[in-house]
Amino acid sequence: MVRTAIAFSPGHISGYFKRVEGAGPEKTGSVGAGVVISEGVRSTVEPARETSVRVIRQGHASAGSPPVEYALERLGVAARVTTECRLPIGAGFGLSAAALLATLTAVNHLFDLDLSENEVAARAHEAEVLHRTGLGDVAASRSGGVVCRKGPGIHAEITRIYPQEPLYAVSLGPLPTASVLSSPGAMARIAAAYPDRCPRDLPDFCHLSRGFAEKSGLIAPEVRRVLDACDAERVPASMTMLGNGVFACGETAEQVLSPFGEVYTLRVARNGAYLIEVKP
Repeated sequence: MVRTAIAFSPGHISGYFKRVEGAGPEKTGSVGAGVVISEGVRSTVEPARETSVRVIRQGHASAGSPPVEYALERLGVAARVTTECRLPIGAGFGLSAAALLATLTAVNHLFDLDLSENEVAARAHEAEVLHRTGLGDVAASRSGGVVCRKGPGIHAEITRIYPQEPLYAVSLGPLPTASVLSSPGAMARIAAAYPDRCPRDLPDFCHLSRGFAEKSGLIAPEVRRVLDACDAERVPASMTMLGNGVFACGETAEQVLSPFGEVYTLRVARNGAYLIEVKP
């Protein structure tokens, strides 16, 4: 039997952020707030002669993940990687970071690399920044909670609160993160819209995120329709950053979102990436 390692990482919904440019990937990232969610990515890794990545979502498979392939090449290992998730990809659920953290956690144990959690996170963050698939998701998803990141990168000060109530989300399709992160105009609007404080609780997170979404100019017409429906029922809601989706909280949130697509019930995660098992 081929030796196999399996690991999981939670995803992350970003509500508001501001890019911080550093001298290199380690110091580049973002400040902002988000929610580390119970759903994420499970990664199964086994040794191979050359690296391959298979991405599976609800029975549909695709091949390749440049950030994961880059991270493994930097470590000098080759592996057959299979990532699995339930949430839609490219929709603002932080699954690129989750795939990296889960895969590198599994790789670390499979190949006995003896990397610390900091080193695993640093490798994942570097791959995210260089491939423009995210800025702060790795730092956030190292642990759980409603997160407020006060500096860029994995070593920045981060505060976390752990509300019990769920968050509900609906996806309306992907929004290519790189297209926004590489646009100077979009980045300038985002910086100007940034609310300079941390959320007190989940409804406050939704409130701050909504103000940011409105001022940033990122709300697409299809997202606007969902937000209008939430407003009509006084449901705190905003847009997933970055993705064409909406998250909301409150007792009637699931009911209000349901006409617009599959509603995902998401709990606030208590932990970050972890090893599930190593099969001999």
